[in-house]
Amino acid sequence: MRTVSHWINGKPVEDGVQRHPVTDPATDTIVAEVWLAGDVIADSAIDAAAAAADAWANTNMSKRAHVLFRFRDLLLANKDELAQLITTEHGKTLDDATGEIMRAAESVELACGGPALAHGITSLQTGPNIDTRSMMHPVGICLGITPFNFPVMMGLMMVSVSLAAGNTFIWKPSEQDPGASVRIAELFQEAGLPDGVLNVVHGQQDVVNRLIDDPRTQALSFVGSSDVAHILYQRTAVAGMRCQAFGGAKNHMVVMPDADLDTVADQLTSSAFGAAGQRCMAISVAVVVGDVYEQLLERLTPRAEAVRMNSGVVAGTEVGPVVSRNAQQRIQELVEAGIADGATAVVNRSREQVPGYENGYFVGPTILAGLPIDSAAYQQEIFGPVLVVLNVDTLDEAIALIKNHRYGNGASIFTNNGSAANQFTREATAGMVGVNVAIPVPVATYAVQGWKDSVYGDTGLNNASWSFYTRPKYITSRWETNAGMDFGFRPN
Repeated sequence: MRTVSHWINGKPVEDGVQRHPVTDPATDTIVAEVWLAGDVIADSAIDAAAAAADAWANTNMSKRAHVLFRFRDLLLANKDELAQLITTEHGKTLDDATGEIMRAAESVELACGGPALAHGITSLQTGPNIDTRSMMHPVGICLGITPFNFPVMMGLMMVSVSLAAGNTFIWKPSEQDPGASVRIAELFQEAGLPDGVLNVVHGQQDVVNRLIDDPRTQALSFVGSSDVAHILYQRTAVAGMRCQAFGGAKNHMVVMPDADLDTVADQLTSSAFGAAGQRCMAISVAVVVGDVYEQLLERLTPRAEAVRMNSGVVAGTEVGPVVSRNAQQRIQELVEAGIADGATAVVNRSREQVPGYENGYFVGPTILAGLPIDSAAYQQEIFGPVLVVLNVDTLDEAIALIKNHRYGNGASIFTNNGSAANQFTREATAGMVGVNVAIPVPVATYAVQGWKDSVYGDTGLNNASWSFYTRPKYITSRWETNAGMDFGFRPN
């Protein structure tokens, strides 16, 4: 039985209050056990990060970047091993897992540019013989809590910029697929990262609370459900920490009558059902404007029925299982609730079994048409391969649906009309917006950022997180003799 350890002060630590099973979602078999930390392990991680903090903060930025450059090469050289770990513990296909690692590498490449990106400014003559400048200091010990759906990418979005900015970091991954995080820490050590700069701790709510409540920790990045994000945002506020907490999503795609419906059907099928719908930016609601509603459903139906569902390690698989039995049951119950509320199940593969993998946590592609918007299946984040298709008369009505939903992670429009696209990009209440792009996640040089209940805090990930992982200091200086005494408070 493989054991997943913590990683503290540059070495694996196999200890804790208990061991938690890690299950292959395709087979419902235990493939590993992960140690869950208690207070002693949590404190030792903070001790290690604190001991390494000053030396790493005082390491010049070029040397920090050199470590990240070497790590990036090691990440790509080991992508097949990492993809296999992800697929075994998460269930997504090997192709999808490899794509996650390539996306993670983009975040590392961004952080390699730290010397050019994390800098202050200088203004001359802000007063008589007075200059003013700013400098960006590391925050200190940063925490990262990452979700099961992107066990490598989300962690490296946080870790890369945080380390480049001179912080030490404690990473608390999901206990559902923890193996890749420890392998990442080993690769960082191989790249030359000093001991204690990156630590990995596995655990549950009590460990998170212990890490937050320690006065030495200064910042928390979180990705998960909105309810937990809100709780953590409140707790960090009490603790005096800075926090960026990313929550749930209900991403809408607006389909205009002039859009190419075959293209739309292809993009919707990929976005809604890829990774079994377990992406924060998956499209879960298609809002069809005008009289092309039935035509789009006619194109979506055979595509959803043809999606190949199997274990993620089987060649040709397009959709693997969801992450857990609880997730499978929750998704199936929401589908049934939506049908009971009046939706038409155009395609319903939610209880389909895969031959040879009957014990797996599979949920097949499902399309619910005409779902009432007060249904839980519309209001809640399903986080599974379920697409809701609605019909409205105007673009204004479509935008109103987005505005009135509690989530605001992403939204897209498919159209050939520039005026409609411009109106949509101005008015859609989401942090990431696509025009003829089904999954509008910007490249790493921009930001991952939500609105409304999709995020608590005002900073994003990737290039938007330099300001989160640094704090500014402003220096006003005058090099002048015989300035004399002046007891007034003068304007510059």
